[in-house]
Amino acid sequence: MGAQKSAVYSQYEEKAEKVAGEIRHCEKKGRWLVAAQLSAFLLVVLSIAIYATYYAEMVIVALGILFVLAYLAARRMDVANGDKWERLKAVRAVYLNEMAYLKDDFTAFRDGKNYIDPHHAFSFDMDVFGEQSLFQRINRTVTSGGSDLLAGQLSRTATKTRQEIESQREAIHELALDESLRTAFMAVGQLRGDLIDTDKVVEVVEKAKSLSLPSFASSSGAMAVAVVSVVGFLSFFVAALVDVVPSGVPFQWGLLQLFLMVILCARPLGSINKTVGAVSKQMGMYVSLMEMISEGHFSAKDNVEMLSRLSSADGNALRSFKELKRFMDSLDRTGNPLYRMLCNAFFLNDFFLVRRFAEWKSCYMPRMIEWIDTVSRFDALVSMATFRYNEPCAKGAEIVDADEVVYCAEGISHPFLGSKAVPNDFTLTDSHYYIVTGANMAGKSTFLRSLGVNYILAMCGMPVFASRLRVSVFSLFSSMRTSDDLAHGISYFNAELLRLKQLIATCRENRHTLIILDEILKGTNSADKLSGSRMFLESISRLPATGIIATHDLELSKMSDEHPARFHNYCFEIALTDHVTYSYKITPGVARNQNATYLLRGLLRMECISSVKSAK
Repeated sequence: MGAQKSAVYSQYEEKAEKVAGEIRHCEKKGRWLVAAQLSAFLLVVLSIAIYATYYAEMVIVALGILFVLAYLAARRMDVANGDKWERLKAVRAVYLNEMAYLKDDFTAFRDGKNYIDPHHAFSFDMDVFGEQSLFQRINRTVTSGGSDLLAGQLSRTATKTRQEIESQREAIHELALDESLRTAFMAVGQLRGDLIDTDKVVEVVEKAKSLSLPSFASSSGAMAVAVVSVVGFLSFFVAALVDVVPSGVPFQWGLLQLFLMVILCARPLGSINKTVGAVSKQMGMYVSLMEMISEGHFSAKDNVEMLSRLSSADGNALRSFKELKRFMDSLDRTGNPLYRMLCNAFFLNDFFLVRRFAEWKSCYMPRMIEWIDTVSRFDALVSMATFRYNEPCAKGAEIVDADEVVYCAEGISHPFLGSKAVPNDFTLTDSHYYIVTGANMAGKSTFLRSLGVNYILAMCGMPVFASRLRVSVFSLFSSMRTSDDLAHGISYFNAELLRLKQLIATCRENRHTLIILDEILKGTNSADKLSGSRMFLESISRLPATGIIATHDLELSKMSDEHPARFHNYCFEIALTDHVTYSYKITPGVARNQNATYLLRGLLRMECISSVKSAK
C-alpha cells in the first residue's frame, strides 16, 4: 500500500473508531432508557394500586399520568436511540469494508457475476465482471438499478461524447470530496442487507398506473358528504356521552358508516394494498436516499441536474415518496381488524385512504420512473466517486475530440496490480497494428488488459492508472479468452472463428475500433495458424480499425517487413542467466529469448535429481 492509500486507510480507521465510540455511547444510553421505562411502568402500576387500595386522591391520578408520560417519553427516546444505533453500525460497516478494500479484500462487495457475458465485445476478456473483477472493486451500489447502470457503463465505450464524459468526471470528482454523503448513502445498503429491488419498485409503479379506482375517490361531492357524515357522527357521539341524545343514535350511525366502508372501499383498498404493499420497506429506503440527495450542495453540472429533477416545482420527488410511505404506513395499520373497524366507524378511514392514494397517483405518478432512474444514476456515481477517493494515485484521462483512434499513454499499468505494477509508455496510432512478442509470463496479456481496462475507466469519467493518458472516443473489441462450447457442439477452433467474425462485424458497424487480440487461431497447427493469422490481419487492416496483437509466433512479426507503414513490432524481453529475469517493460523489436524450454529443462533436471536421491 502506497503512502497516499495509507493516508486514506488512516482516515477510514479514524472515522471507524470515532463511530465505534458513538455506538458504545448509544448502547449505554439504551440500557439507561430500558431501566427508565421499567421504572416508569412499575411506578404507574404502583400508582394504580395506591389509588385503588388506599388513597383515591387526584394527586395520585396526576402522578400516575405523569409516570405514563414519562414511560412514553422514555420509550420514544429508546426507539430513536435504537434507530441511531442501527445507522451508526451501518456507517461503521462501510468504513470497515473500505479499509478491507485498501488491503485488497473485496469480499464485502458484489462481484457482478450475473453480468458476465462471454460473447460481449470486451468485458469477459478484461475481467470487468466476476470475482476480483473491476466491477467488484468499484461497486458500492445500494439499488439494483444503480448496479445495472454501473454495469452498463463499464460495458460500453463509444456511447458518450467527450463533453458527456467530462461532465460525468466532474460529478464523480465532486462526490468523491463529499465523504460524509457517500458514506451515509452506502450505509442504507448496509441497513437493508441486500440491494433495493429497483425492478420490483418500477413494476409496482407501472401496475399502480393502471390501477382502477372508484370515481368517488376523486369526487369533491363525495368528500363533502364524508366530512359532514364524520362531523355529524362525532357531534352525536359527544351528545350521547352527556345524555342529550340516546346512545343508540351514534351507535347506529357508526354501524352504518362501517357498513358503507366495507361495501364501497374494501375492494379498491385491497387492490391498492396488493399492488404497493410489497415494496413498503423499499419505499422507505428510497425516502432515505432522496433525503440525502436533496440535502446535497452541488456545483457539478450532472449533480445539479439530478438534484433539479428530484426537487422541481412541478413535482417534488422527496415529497412524493414521503407521502407514499406515510400512506403505506397507514395502510399497514389497517391490518389490525379492531383498529380498522373503529377507524371506519368513527372517521370513514378507508374512504380517506383511497382518496389519498387517488390524489397521490394523479399528482406524482407521471414522473415516478424518472425519479427512480435518477436515484439509480446517483447510486452508480457514488460507487465511481468512492473508487476515485480510494485511488488517490490514479489520474484523470484527457479525452480529445478526434475522428480517429487516439491512445497515448505514459506510465500506464494494470489497476489490479497496485504497487507491484510496472508502468509502461505506449502510443497507438490510428489504423496501425502492433505485434507484441515475448516469452510466457513476460507480461504481454497483462499489458494488453492494461490498455483495455484503463480505456474503460476513462470512458466512464473515472481515474486511470497512468501518469498521463490521452484518448479519443472509439469502440473497443477484444479476443483473449475464447472457449469451446461442447454443449452446443462448438469446438475451440470454431469458437475462435465465430469470435473473429463478431470482431469484423463490430469494425464494420463503428467508425473507429481498437482491437486487442491475444494469440489468433490458437486452436490449429503452427503452419495453419501463421498462414491464417497473416491473412486475417491483412484483411482486417482494410477496415476502420487499429490493433494490438500478442503472439508467441515470431514469424508473424515479419509482417512489419512487408507493411512497414502499418505494422510495428514490440516485445517483452526476458534475461536468461542462472534464473529467468522478467523486466515487464515493453520495447520496440522482436523478442529473442523464450522461456518454455529453459524452464522445462530446469524442471526435468530437478525431477531427475529427485529420482536419483529416491533410488539411493
